[in-house]
Amino acid sequence: MKPVQVLFDEPLLRRLDADEEVRRLGRSAVLRRAVAEYLRKRRARTTAERYRRAYGKREGLGEEFRGWEDQGAWPET
Repeated sequence: MKPVQVLFDEPLLRRLDADEEVRRLGRSAVLRRAVAEYLRKRRARTTAERYRRAYGKREGLGEEFRGWEDQGAWPET
């Protein structure tokens, strides 16, 4: 692991340090997990957006599949 410096304002740091899980596991463990969760959610949003852009266009499927365009649809989010 590599140490990094992170700045927190005093009220946020006090709230973090008051947390039971932070006291039990330590700041680093909790912050690592929070960052991993943030990155997982960010990747999922990015992937979903790429799929929407790639497959969400209503340009049709071409002559070979004419008439099948409305057989599938993206779920509303």
